[in-house]
Amino acid sequence: MNSSKSFPQGIVFDCDGTLADTMPLHWQAWQTISRRYQLHFPEDRFYSLGGVPSRDILKMLGEEQKIALDHLAVAREKEAEYWPLIAQVEPIHIVADVAHANHGKIPMAVASGGTRHVIEEVLKHLNIRHLFNAVVTSEDVANQKPAPDIFVEAAHRIGVPPQHCRAYEDTDLGMQAIRAAGMEAVDVRHLLSANGKKSA
Repeated sequence: MNSSKSFPQGIVFDCDGTLADTMPLHWQAWQTISRRYQLHFPEDRFYSLGGVPSRDILKMLGEEQKIALDHLAVAREKEAEYWPLIAQVEPIHIVADVAHANHGKIPMAVASGGTRHVIEEVLKHLNIRHLFNAVVTSEDVANQKPAPDIFVEAAHRIGVPPQHCRAYEDTDLGMQAIRAAGMEAVDVRHLLSANGKKSA
């Protein structure tokens, strides 16, 4: 039996949609970018790609729709649209409470498909950055979710073997990544649903 199920030695959290209620704000920024570049990007697909870096999404959309764009430059534009919205971000309390409850007891990390300066800013805005021993972002690994790399790296940085970690996520791709890393996976959507709150 995986010993992490009862007594995890480390905890890893996704950020967007897990610790922070950012997804509707990201969608707002994406709508602006989609209009600007005439990209077809429906809301259901946006949510299904939670955890995938913007640059990768833009590269995929451009290739699929035969639209020539500099995916790295446009990803920076999307980030610029999102940046002023960070002030509106609220915590997802049921998950943030887990981080608060375990602070100082076991090491914890954030593993996010976002960019470092944005994720750090969100965590600081929510006044929870100090809870985490490490923050791992899309810039720190070559292979993104659903590959396990980001969760494996997070476990490495807090000094806990992945099989002894519990991880929290809110997307199918993220859950795949956690399981591929050998960690116990907690689906935040189920927590929110059980708590009577709307899940993303």
